[in-house]
Amino acid sequence: MSENEITYLKYKEYGDLLKVILYSSQSVLGAVPLIYHQNYNGQNIIFIQTGTVGGNVIHYLVSSSAPAKKFIELKRLTGDYSFVEKIGTDGMSLYIPILELEKSTLKFP
Repeated sequence: MSENEITYLKYKEYGDLLKVILYSSQSVLGAVPLIYHQNYNGQNIIFIQTGTVGGNVIHYLVSSSAPAKKFIELKRLTGDYSFVEKIGTDGMSLYIPILELEKSTLKFP
């Protein structure tokens, strides 16, 4: 995939980034994007990837620190979130793993 087919959208905070996941989970396909963490040029980049015909969109933010826990619990009704160590039992929450990347071919702006 060429760089011309990738759009980067930078968010200020986790809440905004997670709204993309809430919206995706409510779509017809019900797909929930994964969250990735990568140290990129000395910065903690947290991102998700969504795709459409004609290209991919990388939604990301720069965090002051690496995620301390392995999952984000995202409340479907309110959009509230918290970092948790494992998948819980709340049926009204999404439990999204934060995957640690060692390397990727993405070039963040």
